[in-house]
Amino acid sequence: MAGGRQRIWITRAQPGADVTADRVRALGHDAIVAPLLAVRVLPDVQVDLAGVAALAFTSANGVRAFADASGERSLKVFAVGAATAQAARQAGFKSVLSADGDVEALAEGIAARRGELRGAVLHPGALEPAGDLAGALEKQGVEARRLILYETAPVDLTEAQADRLTQSDAVLLHSPRAAQVLAKVLKTHPSPDLRALGLSKAVIQPLARTRLAAKAFPPFPLEAALLNLIDRRP
Repeated sequence: MAGGRQRIWITRAQPGADVTADRVRALGHDAIVAPLLAVRVLPDVQVDLAGVAALAFTSANGVRAFADASGERSLKVFAVGAATAQAARQAGFKSVLSADGDVEALAEGIAARRGELRGAVLHPGALEPAGDLAGALEKQGVEARRLILYETAPVDLTEAQADRLTQSDAVLLHSPRAAQVLAKVLKTHPSPDLRALGLSKAVIQPLARTRLAAKAFPPFPLEAALLNLIDRRP
């Protein structure tokens, strides 16, 4: 059922956080932008595309980092979900397929098209990715390589910030890494009345042992579906 105006804590890294905030405000809620992760692009990364048949992205951050590091736009792109696929199209890629799931779904989708690939699948992403896409692909018999372009580092909150943020009505989580950081924050700043809304089951998993008013995720890993959860009280 629909509720009143709520304070929604947005934890995703910039620049995505501001986009999400605008969507939350459009729904009539107060958006509090306080990322738990900061994206830091690694310097002097060499992009070697020799023998690469396709690119696989598991986040919009990976798309942006690759687009900044390389002018290549003709390769086929496999994206984990709609938001990542949209980022790839906005970056100039023409052939983009979305798995609309998690890393395992992406690996299965790529493996189903292995006959179309004449070379390796390159996964540009973070130093500590949310899942082992390259490993999952290799298990499916698909040649895969990783390209580390950036790292996501936890943002240190002050005591006052943590106290204020954990009093929000709900917190939005877009990655398991953000949920891991949140779990640590809630160990020292318990908030049993806080609702945690994650983009997928895998995103919420790190909060399994954390006491919260609710932990929910949408049937599809789409931000629009995630935002629909805000007004659905348990």
